[in-house]
Amino acid sequence: MRFCLSTLSFLIFMPFIFAQSSDIARVEYTWFPQRDSDNSFRRFKTFFNYPIKLKHEDYLIPGIEYQNVEFQFNDEVAFNTQNLDRFQYYKLNLAYLRKFKENWRYAVEAGVVATSNFQSTLTSDDVLFNGSVYVIKSRPKTKTKKKARLILGLTFNTNAGTPFPLPFVNYFKEVNSKFTYTLGVPKSNIKYLFTPKHIMQVFVTLDGFYANVQKDIAITRNNVTEQASELSMLVALSGLGYQYKFTDNFSFYAYSGYTLINDIRLRDEDADDIFTINDKNSIYFRFGLKFKVY
Repeated sequence: MRFCLSTLSFLIFMPFIFAQSSDIARVEYTWFPQRDSDNSFRRFKTFFNYPIKLKHEDYLIPGIEYQNVEFQFNDEVAFNTQNLDRFQYYKLNLAYLRKFKENWRYAVEAGVVATSNFQSTLTSDDVLFNGSVYVIKSRPKTKTKKKARLILGLTFNTNAGTPFPLPFVNYFKEVNSKFTYTLGVPKSNIKYLFTPKHIMQVFVTLDGFYANVQKDIAITRNNVTEQASELSMLVALSGLGYQYKFTDNFSFYAYSGYTLINDIRLRDEDADDIFTINDKNSIYFRFGLKFKVY
C-alpha cells in the first residue's frame, strides 16, 4: 500500500512552521535513543523565514530550512547499513499572506525539498514539491473576549502517493492570563504561564523524517530480495515542555517525552514497507532557541 501513516505525517507537518507557528527563526537539536537497541537518532535543525511587508497588511514570506540527521544504526542485520548513517534535508519555500476581511486572512505556500543520504550528486528522486492553502480566522484579545485563532487548510506533497490534497486544522484559545491550549495536528498542547518568562506545557505531537536512499539497499527475506530506497520515521509522543523567554520575541525551549508510536522503516520506491528498523517506544528529548514575531 503506497499511502501509509508515515507519509501522511510527513505531508501534514511539512508546512507546519508557516501554518501553526509565528516563528521567524529556530535552532533545534533532537536526541532520540532507541529502547532495547544501540540505535539512536540525532537531528540538528534550523530554519529562517523573512516576512516582507507589502501594501496594506499583505506579506510575502520566503524561507529556508536545513536538517542534518545522524542515524546510528548499530543493530545486527543481514544487510549493509553504512550508507544509512547520515541524511540531509534542504527546503526553500515561499508563502503569501493576505488580509481579505477584518480578522480574516488567507495564505498560500509552495516549496521544494531535497532530502537524501547524498551518496552522490543530487538526483530527481531526492526532490519533492509541496503546496498548501489556508484560511486563518484570528480573534484579538479584548476586554470581554479572549484571544483565539482557527486555521483551516489543504496541503499537498508529491511524495504523498495520493492525487488529492489532505485537510489541515488548528485551533488556539486563550482561557485566561495563565492558561492557553492548542488543538491540531501535528501538535496539541495545554500551556501554563507561571510568570511571563517561565512557561510549562503538556503536549502530544508528531515528529518524523523522510529521505531518499540514493543507492538502493538489497534486503533478503524469505528467499526474496527487495530494494530499499527510502527511509521513513514517524514518532507520536506525549510529554512535558518548558520555555524560558529572554525577551518577548526570543526564548529557549526544552521538551521531554515518551513515544506513543515509534515507527522507523525502510521502504521500496512504491513506499511499501520492507524492513522495520525499530518500533519499540522510547524516551525523546528536544531543545533549542527560537525567535518569533509575537
